[in-house]
Amino acid sequence: TQSLHRPESDAGIIISLFGVGAILGAAAGGKFTDMFGFRPVQIFSSVIGGALFLVFSQITNFTMLCVMSVLISFFYDAFRPANFAAIAAYSSPGMETRSYSLNRLATNIGFSFGITVGGLIAAFNYKLLFIVDGVVSILVGLAIFLLLPSVKGFRKAAIEKAKNIVVRKPWQDGIFIKFVLLTTVFATCFFLMFRVVPVFFKQEWHINEAMIGLILGVNGAIIALLEMIMISKIENKRSPKFYIVTGVLIVSISFAFLMIPKSIPIVLALLCVIGFTFGEMFSMPFINTFVIKRSNEFNRGQYAAGFSIAWSIAQITPVAGFYLAEKLGYNMLWFSSAIMLLFCAYGYHKLKLDET
Repeated sequence: TQSLHRPESDAGIIISLFGVGAILGAAAGGKFTDMFGFRPVQIFSSVIGGALFLVFSQITNFTMLCVMSVLISFFYDAFRPANFAAIAAYSSPGMETRSYSLNRLATNIGFSFGITVGGLIAAFNYKLLFIVDGVVSILVGLAIFLLLPSVKGFRKAAIEKAKNIVVRKPWQDGIFIKFVLLTTVFATCFFLMFRVVPVFFKQEWHINEAMIGLILGVNGAIIALLEMIMISKIENKRSPKFYIVTGVLIVSISFAFLMIPKSIPIVLALLCVIGFTFGEMFSMPFINTFVIKRSNEFNRGQYAAGFSIAWSIAQITPVAGFYLAEKLGYNMLWFSSAIMLLFCAYGYHKLKLDET
């Protein structure tokens, strides 16, 4: 908005349109995954999304920026259900949770690296940021095409089997619908931690931006160092529901740290992020595994799409968080988030995840 001399409200419009495109893309990506397979969907969504980002870097007209925002997020989020299904297909039986944990590790490393490099590129030339993003996305599509093996006969066998059975749709699965609604609440609070909390650290606790970056970096560091080890130790010791509920409760407690008077803000900020990180590590791998075990090769893409839509919706809710903080104060936002997470944990606890 600064380089185009547009008001900050226009940035909010662009972000909201990204959210709309993400929801539509996740739904379409899931359907296409079940129709054509996860490999081609990942390849085409990566290449087309990357090409659109290259075009995006050259656009200055606001209306066209809005249109491109929807298209880019559509193709980028169409990738997610296909990637979700790919992990399930390549995982060994019984190793799904560890596979998703490994995928989260790769995502966190990429996220941390991307923020660092992206900041340097943006400082040099903001348009170059979109060009690099587009090129990397195209290279990802090519890498999948060249390096990722196709599951031979997978689609043909699935189509033949599907002719003789009734394939359940995710919207016909009451337990899954409730699960997605609860996950939307959890994901909403998850994004508050990365979108609103850093602003709170700066405005209310007067922590400088460099320190905020280091504090938030603790999240990725802990996940990289401990999550795979932790999952290997606790998996199959208790039910997945136990770990999901435990993780959500820990995240709820983490928000409570933000309501403590700011006598030692850096320590409190660290405790908040560390607590949030452990809550994330307990819950997220098992949430992912539930979606996979709830689905099969005939409908996995659509189930993954439902799960992805929950996260796409949650991406645009921090706007409401900022509004609530502005009108009623940050403490009310943190209190509301903690209470929502308590109800979310209770909802997960009452959900009969083992029922078919």
